[in-house]
Amino acid sequence: MSLNIFLIVILAAFLHAIWNAMVKREDDKYFSLTAIVLGHVPISIVVIFLTPTLSIQSIPYIFASAIFLAGYEWCLLSAYRLEDYTKVYPIARGTAPIFIVILSLLFLNINISKSELIGILVISFGIIILGFQYIKTFKNYSAMIYAIATGIFISCYSISDGFGGRLSNSPLNYTAWLMILNAIFFSILLKIMNMPTVPLKVLNKGKKIFFIGGTLSYIVYGTIVWAFTQAPVPLVAALRETSIIFALLIGTFFLKEKFTFLKAVATFIIFFGVVLLKFY
Repeated sequence: MSLNIFLIVILAAFLHAIWNAMVKREDDKYFSLTAIVLGHVPISIVVIFLTPTLSIQSIPYIFASAIFLAGYEWCLLSAYRLEDYTKVYPIARGTAPIFIVILSLLFLNINISKSELIGILVISFGIIILGFQYIKTFKNYSAMIYAIATGIFISCYSISDGFGGRLSNSPLNYTAWLMILNAIFFSILLKIMNMPTVPLKVLNKGKKIFFIGGTLSYIVYGTIVWAFTQAPVPLVAALRETSIIFALLIGTFFLKEKFTFLKAVATFIIFFGVVLLKFY
């Protein structure tokens, strides 16, 4: 992975942490996640008209990724119904790179060095311990199963995007169509989960997170899909999860959260994993 791609992915991770902080500030995670997902649509429509036409070969991957995204969102919302965000999210994001490595080795025939593999595992471990610190306080261990399932779905749509992005002729156009289809699937999902009125709440009270959060989230996703076309999917996906470090810093300095010893250890472990990925 070149230095330019490395820095662009790190920037995407930082932006991911910003919109994620917007979600974290909201008590109602269904509301905030809905605002983000539906907020993808306006920027996606603009991008479709400003970027090269999508390749037909990538369309099956758009549908596949949209289905995997719906699975990811269903598992995440189900986990949030059972446990707090701070317990669930690190487990979901931390397990994803491990599953991506497994799927990449099975289906993408990607060769990664030992240091890169160790770097990915170290990053995952650093993220996961942020969630497992609460393991004794879990009220319902089904939430952990949903969190791990969320990680599996993240790995599935990442692999699909790796294929689709390379065939698309335009990763940004690919992302735009994917986000629109995902918004449709997500709206159906809300109805299935008996939450059909949440979009109306977003229109009334969530315009800021809808426009700002949705646009930032689209930029992050599109950047990562582009990066998948430039570098091995497992490396890009692992670097994407360094957003957790930025999230910890944002939480400490702007959300007034306590920066505990365990958070400091996790930050060091993740940083060490990044060093292994890039410099060894």
